[in-house]
Amino acid sequence: MQRKKLLFTTQAAMIAALYVILTYLAAAFGLSSGAVQIRFSEALTVLPFFTPSAIPGLFIGCLLSNLLTGACLIDIIFGSLATLGAAYISYRIRRFPFLVPIPPIAVNTIVIPFVLKYGYGMTENAIPYMMLTVGAGEIISCGILGTCLLMILKRYPLKIFYIFDGHSL
Repeated sequence: MQRKKLLFTTQAAMIAALYVILTYLAAAFGLSSGAVQIRFSEALTVLPFFTPSAIPGLFIGCLLSNLLTGACLIDIIFGSLATLGAAYISYRIRRFPFLVPIPPIAVNTIVIPFVLKYGYGMTENAIPYMMLTVGAGEIISCGILGTCLLMILKRYPLKIFYIFDGHSL
């Protein structure tokens, strides 16, 4: 039991660290914040397919990324909660690998424009536009990059992730 907890915590911490590093990489190119967000770290949102430890890992990674990149309090809270919710849903639908990227795309497309409006003072008229731009960024990050990552990692699941919850790939 202790070994499972240690493995779970270690995997979550590694995923959180990767999320932060990839967010900083995207920030270096000016891609990680604003109306059009292409966070390379969002490709990691497919990891709940492989391990439940990705759920807290993604949440903590997003929370730390938002804190460290100077996001406003609303973004830190609701952006991170959006990632947590999407990761949980992705984990629950892992039997259908092609659907795993959909929850983070959908949740962020709906939530982040309101975070931008209330957290950063964007105009209300801009919400449909921001849904379009945030959605486009999520399709690139989660849909395209995430699906590529999923297909690559699916070839080597037991070499990368120890499966301890009994689900099969």
